[in-house]
Amino acid sequence: MGLLVAPVIAPGTFGSRAQPTISGRSIVLRPWRDADVAGLVAAYSDEAIRRWHALALDEQEAAETIERWRTAWRSETGAGWAVVSNADEGPVLGRVGFRVMHPTDGVGEIAYWTAPAARGRGVARAAVQALGRWAFEMGFHRLDLVHSTRNQASCRVALAAGFGAEGTMRSAVLHEDGWHDMHLHARISTDPEPEGERDA
Repeated sequence: MGLLVAPVIAPGTFGSRAQPTISGRSIVLRPWRDADVAGLVAAYSDEAIRRWHALALDEQEAAETIERWRTAWRSETGAGWAVVSNADEGPVLGRVGFRVMHPTDGVGEIAYWTAPAARGRGVARAAVQALGRWAFEMGFHRLDLVHSTRNQASCRVALAAGFGAEGTMRSAVLHEDGWHDMHLHARISTDPEPEGERDA
């Protein structure tokens, strides 16, 4: 039985090419490098990142995580970018990417975190906006963003980045302290740009 709807984004659009570097407002999204292992280990030793992402990494696990992000890009199932102030140097400020993506359906779910030293500077908002803008330019139609209802900081980032609140998914994700309700946010390609994104 043949599909009655054409792919939103043709298979091979991403996996057949190198993962790009994406410029944003005061930040740059670049592919993860082997040299980022130590920074990734340090990030996942942060209490807040460990709490909301339910993950801790040693050096080997961090290296394997970077390789999984590379593999996900090639298979067009996900992607991860390091958030930095300059693509060629400087510390990793955070991470943004697609926890999952389905290009043929035109949808993806964005996930992110910010390193402790970079918080309160608009880094997460700028990173999410930059990735969202790139995704829509590439043909995505809908982008989801999900966070624990207890993570108020992440909710503020989502709203500031133009991801409207759509509802609550009850008891949806298991954290160390039990099952959490999750807020679902989304943007679609026809939504107006968030304030400040146009001049990014």
